[in-house]
Amino acid sequence: MKNRTIQPHLKYFKKSILGISIALAASTAAAQEQQDSATLEEVVVTGIRASLASALEEKRESTKLVEVIIADDIGKLPDQNLAEVMENITGVQITRTAGVGTGVQIRGTNANRVEINGVATVGSGSGRSGIGFEDVNPAIIAAVEVTKAPDAKTVEGSVGGTVNLRTIRPLDLKETLGSIRLQGEDSSLSTEGIQPRFSGAYGDNWETSAGDFGFVISGSYTEQEALSFRPRADRDVVVTQGDNTFNGINFLLQEQENDIYETVNVASTFEWAPSDQLKFHADVIVNDQERSRDSYKIEGSGVGSIRSISVPDSYETVDFGYGLGEFKMAESGRLSPNLAFDDDDPNMRVTSETNSRVTDSTLFSIGGEWQGDKLTASFEIASAASDTSTPKLNTTMNFINPQTPLDGGGDTPTASTGNDNAVPYIYDLSGGALAFGIDFENEYAPTVADLLSVDNYVLRALDVSRDTQENSDDQVRVDFSYAFDQFGITSIDAGLRFNSTSAESVTINDKLGNFSKLGDSPRASLFSDLVVPGPSNYGDTGDRDLFVGDFLMIDADKAFSDPDGTIETFEAAFAANRAIFPEGTGATALELEEDLNAYYLVDEETTALYAQANFEYGILSGNLGVRYVESEIDSVAYGTEVNGVRSLETTSGSYDFLLPRLNLTAQVTEDLVIRAGYGSDIRRPDFNDLNEGFSYSQSENDVIELGNSNLEPEEVDSLDLSIEWYFAPSAVASVAFFKKDRSNIITTIFNGAPLSESTTTVGGLERSTDPSCPGGGLWNPTVIPNTLGDPNTVGLCVDSSQRGNDSATTTQKGIEMQVQYDLAEFENSLGWASGFGFLANYTIQEFSGGSQIDTTSGRGNTVLGDFSIPQGLLEFSENAYNITAYYEKYGLSARMRYTWREAYRSQDFAGGAGVASTYSFPVVNHDRGQLNASVSYDVTDQLNIGVEAVNLTEEGILQTCVSETGPVCFSGYPDRRITFGASYRF
Repeated sequence: MKNRTIQPHLKYFKKSILGISIALAASTAAAQEQQDSATLEEVVVTGIRASLASALEEKRESTKLVEVIIADDIGKLPDQNLAEVMENITGVQITRTAGVGTGVQIRGTNANRVEINGVATVGSGSGRSGIGFEDVNPAIIAAVEVTKAPDAKTVEGSVGGTVNLRTIRPLDLKETLGSIRLQGEDSSLSTEGIQPRFSGAYGDNWETSAGDFGFVISGSYTEQEALSFRPRADRDVVVTQGDNTFNGINFLLQEQENDIYETVNVASTFEWAPSDQLKFHADVIVNDQERSRDSYKIEGSGVGSIRSISVPDSYETVDFGYGLGEFKMAESGRLSPNLAFDDDDPNMRVTSETNSRVTDSTLFSIGGEWQGDKLTASFEIASAASDTSTPKLNTTMNFINPQTPLDGGGDTPTASTGNDNAVPYIYDLSGGALAFGIDFENEYAPTVADLLSVDNYVLRALDVSRDTQENSDDQVRVDFSYAFDQFGITSIDAGLRFNSTSAESVTINDKLGNFSKLGDSPRASLFSDLVVPGPSNYGDTGDRDLFVGDFLMIDADKAFSDPDGTIETFEAAFAANRAIFPEGTGATALELEEDLNAYYLVDEETTALYAQANFEYGILSGNLGVRYVESEIDSVAYGTEVNGVRSLETTSGSYDFLLPRLNLTAQVTEDLVIRAGYGSDIRRPDFNDLNEGFSYSQSENDVIELGNSNLEPEEVDSLDLSIEWYFAPSAVASVAFFKKDRSNIITTIFNGAPLSESTTTVGGLERSTDPSCPGGGLWNPTVIPNTLGDPNTVGLCVDSSQRGNDSATTTQKGIEMQVQYDLAEFENSLGWASGFGFLANYTIQEFSGGSQIDTTSGRGNTVLGDFSIPQGLLEFSENAYNITAYYEKYGLSARMRYTWREAYRSQDFAGGAGVASTYSFPVVNHDRGQLNASVSYDVTDQLNIGVEAVNLTEEGILQTCVSETGPVCFSGYPDRRITFGASYRF
């Protein structure tokens, strides 16, 4: 049920309405002692058991389907990362970056909302979900609530669920709160040592003649290093050597992902209750995070150019699935230079990445509530903002092997001499290891001293950007509830909400490169102050013997901390190199300027009204209501050039939706609850999805991503049914069924640039240089061809993608099962053994429908032919489970959790790859389980010491192309993280 008015020139179809749900009082350990239900009185109200009991009681008493996690003490949620906290919830899976949880899927989707105390948050990027889980330290959060079946009060904008992060409410405190926690975290792969964590909280309330006052403040400071190794191997070229046809090696890459987080979080609340009927509050949340990326990539480049003469030592047979048949693929061997055939391949490149993010986010809210005999009225005014800069200073150096001639011949380099030459490799891709290294037995092998000499490296490319993203959301809401005791209706709720959202993105960048001649590429000796030896510990995981352990790289720490000084050093090196080779033609200085193509500003204003009747009739209770949403959008971007000038142009649009919602609960017996829910919702496109602007890249393999101003919001109709059996104190067994019909799903439509055979390019394949791009792709006038065209020219047809709405409906269905139980009620008979308890949940889901397909193009087409696969849903696991066992008694608290999720498709590519490098399709992340554990001990009533471990078994990640049986494209080796420390309550 919708009405939509679109202005004829609508450039955007968007808006994110904000949400508000009434802020629920967050429970802390002290607040948990306040529970008064008969069920909770039978449970010892401390630690893990108390938090589980409180959470279960809140779920049981809710009028809608919710899941709750409550900290067992201030600052002590069950994990050190909010995404990993969420993993404890039935129906939730997470994705990780460098081993750290960053993405959360609720019922198979990332399209969810994140609120703090019921107030909408804004994220650091262009998305709609809200603040990122990696930006918030769990130490300031007292509880996490996930609403799966919304009522009319629940703000629209979620497909899977709404996540509400609750902080401490001071008037709920029964005693003065004072707490401090000191910890250190150690990564098994880090060379930086122990990373510190500090958190603390203070809170109290006072009775005065002017009413009750309460104040609480909690804060944290965290340093964390998240590190993993991710090798990559491309085998997407067909090689014919006589009668032997196989897929040969086209590219090899050794990558270390290393993100260093420095996070400051502060949450404070002031409450004033002048009387029993009136209460006011003010919340201030501040989250500042600096994430510096200190990563490197070592490329075995130019490998494809010698494929016709490189004979593998062994092969493997790979079945791509989908009836495509089996393919013979290179598995191990040596890539030896043949100077008579090719005098500069294969070669070696080292890229240092400082693609970092600095985010300052704030949330301010003030509100009040008045309670009369029948009427309750409340209001809240809030403002959320996030200012993000993403400074990037990436560099690529080519290794000049002194054991082989310079590219172009001759002993004396000239400006036209190539800036790379041949390096021998040995590789072994068996068992998914994707291992390769220098073949030191080869006659052309460099020595370790060669690999560590600044005289043997030259700068190939310098890529700098200083982009900014400013997001804000100003919110006002008023809510009313009127007690109404007729016809089974207990109360009627109504409310109005208005919010104004803004998102502005500015891209500032420039790039020097990709240089192919020494006349443009200064040697590293000219900028030696910026060069450091690379890490030598790549063999610490995966039992790998083959890896490049001796090399030089640009100091990413220095590039991040002093970008201006780093750029000045590089520019001086370019100038010095030009003095050596005055006939060079490349630029020697950066010209950072705004990329007008990529700019966008989106302003949205949303008005929402809701009305809801709450009822009780016999064993039945629930609510029935409707939410009306109307959004108006202004989108600003640069138009086409007229007389040499580009001006900002504004397009406007509007839409409205009517969203009915119903929640029904049947208290069949004292311990058996049946729930049913139906609701409609919408999910607006992300801001960058709506943007018509785009950015060019000089790389021939980068995909140009296009927005689409005509995108419509996704529409979701959800049905929920559940049975909950509270069969013992602090225990539950439940089964839930859900079904979601999703229409207008926002998807990606890929447009590949075809490849054709060539006798002039080093790789034997080329892309079109016709700006009309016959056959597909998009013309990129800035590309400097590498292997797919003439490197002495500029411009090439490249792959592109564009966001669009799927015209067909996709249906998700699933079953969630949960059980929770402990032995506390048997304390008299079991004694010490009564401290045991466990939780387990299992989710099985499936999807059907949708009309979008992915089709081979480029190298995927040359290998697999013309072939298509339904696009489906990304990051969707059909099966997942979570098992937690714990023990709590005599001051000892121990917990162990094993989480497993089935294989899923994703666009989490390693080493700068994209679908062009994965046969035109997303990759498949294989089944993976992870074991986490923690143990703590109460030395005194105030002092607690403990240790926590994440990924105890250092479980790896395996990603294959096209299908689960396809070739291994990427492997991941995340670290094991151990956190230890102590907390003290005053």
